[in-house]
Amino acid sequence: MAEPDPKDSPGAATQDDGGLQGLAAELTARVPQLLEGTRSVGTGLELRSTLDRICATAAELTHARYGAIGVVDEPGDSLSDFVTHGVPDEVAHAIGRPPDGRTGLLGALIRDPVPIRLNDLSADPRSAGFPRSHPRMRTFLGVPIRVRGDVFGNLYVAEKRCGAPFDDDDLHMLSVLATEAGIAIGHVRTYEAARQRERWIDGSVAVTTALLSGGDAEDALTVVAEQARRLAGSAAGIVLLPAEEGGLEIVAGAGDQPSTSLGVIIPAHSPVVAALRRGEAVFVDDAATDPRVITRLADRFGPQMLLPLSSGGRVLGALSILRKRGERPFTESERTLATQFAAQAALALKVAETQRDRERLAVYEDRDRIARDLHDLVIQRLFATGMMLERAQRRSAVPGVQAGVGRAVDELDVTIQEIRTAIFALQQEPAEAPSGLRTRVLREINMAAVPLGFKPTHRFLGPVDSLVGELTGKNLIAALREALSNVFRHARASHVEVSVDATAVLPDGRDAVRLYVADDGVGIPDSGRRSGLRNLARRAESLGGASRYGPGEEGAGTTVVWEAPL
Repeated sequence: MAEPDPKDSPGAATQDDGGLQGLAAELTARVPQLLEGTRSVGTGLELRSTLDRICATAAELTHARYGAIGVVDEPGDSLSDFVTHGVPDEVAHAIGRPPDGRTGLLGALIRDPVPIRLNDLSADPRSAGFPRSHPRMRTFLGVPIRVRGDVFGNLYVAEKRCGAPFDDDDLHMLSVLATEAGIAIGHVRTYEAARQRERWIDGSVAVTTALLSGGDAEDALTVVAEQARRLAGSAAGIVLLPAEEGGLEIVAGAGDQPSTSLGVIIPAHSPVVAALRRGEAVFVDDAATDPRVITRLADRFGPQMLLPLSSGGRVLGALSILRKRGERPFTESERTLATQFAAQAALALKVAETQRDRERLAVYEDRDRIARDLHDLVIQRLFATGMMLERAQRRSAVPGVQAGVGRAVDELDVTIQEIRTAIFALQQEPAEAPSGLRTRVLREINMAAVPLGFKPTHRFLGPVDSLVGELTGKNLIAALREALSNVFRHARASHVEVSVDATAVLPDGRDAVRLYVADDGVGIPDSGRRSGLRNLARRAESLGGASRYGPGEEGAGTTVVWEAPL
């Protein structure tokens, strides 16, 4: 005999308003149990535990072996989560992936959210059957859960313990529970949304503080990537800045092996880069298969958000947030919060950039002053001293005195040439730097001579300019600048030696370029910041190389070794 349509049954009429009017005496006797169940459902402010309690309460009220809740995704055409009760963990593992709600009875409840009651699941034409290892289920009862008028999901129970079919009383009980569950879930959602917004605001504050603290710029950008990854519950966060070639370069990352992607450039012809350059956000459901994503870095990722870091109509860079393949897509709420986070980070980035420009301008002005002083005062005095020594040399009749004064004049000439080289370096804009690696290394050495008070010695091995590529050379110069900066800020050294070896070989046999910077200073203290040394390591690792440091010869000073494959 066919089961009557639940929409025509008396139980369906009463479930619309979730009331208890007209309930049978048997059902009325179960009201205390229902009230206790609804009370337990409304406790707690964590969504997953609330769903677990709803499933357990539904099974208990209807005397069912199994209970479940299917959470409908944002588009409303499938399930984003499936919570069960009564199915042992080992059985759930054997079943495999939970249902997606696109077919079968679960899909029917999504497409038409009205109660369904069946005496035999297998006899219903909408049933799609069960996967292997699934428990035997015959009787079934399902009702929708509404949260503020919208369908949140569906509540199911199956296999009544006594073997009888589910009756009108069970339908009433489950409908009232679903109504209470909707209220409880609404409260939990409101609380979680407020907590989520609070976390994103705290993350924005942390990013702003890091960018405006005046510390290392790369460390600050890493904070942006890490905060975005943590707040979005993602596998990776990446910050990209405009590259000279016209694309976007990965400059900071957080997640599993972030350093392996540093320095990678997404070309300008990428559809994603074009959209970001226009200030448009890009949302990808599966980065590994989306045709807009053309880099192989995305092969192991799924959902992705690419957000422009734009402020005042200017795109300063981009923020990429990625989840692993198979994980749920980003919700509309997460997309909105992440977009607001990116806008705040962009504003802080712009302010920090302005702050660094002011500091850089002050440095340039100071460098100009130093250059003028060196030219107008120091060189003139040295030149005058040299003239006086030459006159004294001519007047002296003692050969030993003449030879000694001659050597002193030669040393003065060398000193004047070195000061003129330093003046040229001080007056030179960064954009005017020569392209040859050897020349760029010499320029850094000459620039370091001013704050050090002496010129570091240098040595080149192998054809440095022809063997070392542009990307590796760029990072080597940055590593040299960082190492020399550490020397004159901390080492109190009287001698520094710089060596660039293009004939080096890595432990795995690859040809490499190796940079040595050794000093005779006080060495590296046991405590203190290591941000500069971490920067050296990150740059080397991004190219497949390594960086290390330790005491110099005879245990004095510090030796920094930076190497990368050619």
